[in-house]
Amino acid sequence: MRRNFFSLVDVSWAYSFGFLAIIYSLTGLHWPIRTFIFASMIFIWSLRLGTHLLVRLRSHYPKEDSRYVELRQKWAKNINFSFLIFFLAQGLSVAMLSLPMALVSLNTSDLLTWPEYLGVALWLIGFGGETLADSQLQKFKQDPQNKNKVCDQGLWKYSRHPNYFFEWVIWVSFFVFASASPLGVLTFYCPLLMLYLILKVTGVPAAEEQSLKSRGDAYRAYQKRTNAFIPWFPKKD
Repeated sequence: MRRNFFSLVDVSWAYSFGFLAIIYSLTGLHWPIRTFIFASMIFIWSLRLGTHLLVRLRSHYPKEDSRYVELRQKWAKNINFSFLIFFLAQGLSVAMLSLPMALVSLNTSDLLTWPEYLGVALWLIGFGGETLADSQLQKFKQDPQNKNKVCDQGLWKYSRHPNYFFEWVIWVSFFVFASASPLGVLTFYCPLLMLYLILKVTGVPAAEEQSLKSRGDAYRAYQKRTNAFIPWFPKKD
């Protein structure tokens, strides 16, 4: 409120998981090696995502992301209370999505199993893919010749939102790793919840709407030939 910049909640949401990873790694009855591996996966992902969002916000501060501009207009009559509820909902989502950490931190087995190895492998794919997608988009936007153009290079040639796809893969990896711990299979809702949020709420819909406003027919043509989420070969014009 002091900064009048509600977009900061995105950064705090991302960093929250890294903080929780440290807390869980220092508490609970657990095998240190397992907890260290899982906490490292979460902390590294959290640090990269939070820093990426922070740098992006700083690049256009004090202008907020279009999603928050629309929320300001929608909640204009009671804006502070509405954003308080919104922030608390973000906190609740962090609590719900941190269950895999809690269950892994209670696993006392001193043997890694195949779901945990698979979880690490999926995390490497997701983290590498998301990092590459963000880097490619940033490089594309930094070129003045690409102003108002659609990024259809690199991973963006095969998906309109490869960053969101690989973000979801990361959440799948968290579930797969946690499934090896007692009651870990109960965390199946984490990747499902993230998939719903990405496809229906805060991810793809908002990004598509903004791209259509700023790029018009060029983006409509991009939509026709390129998958929205899962990377695949583009359709021929």
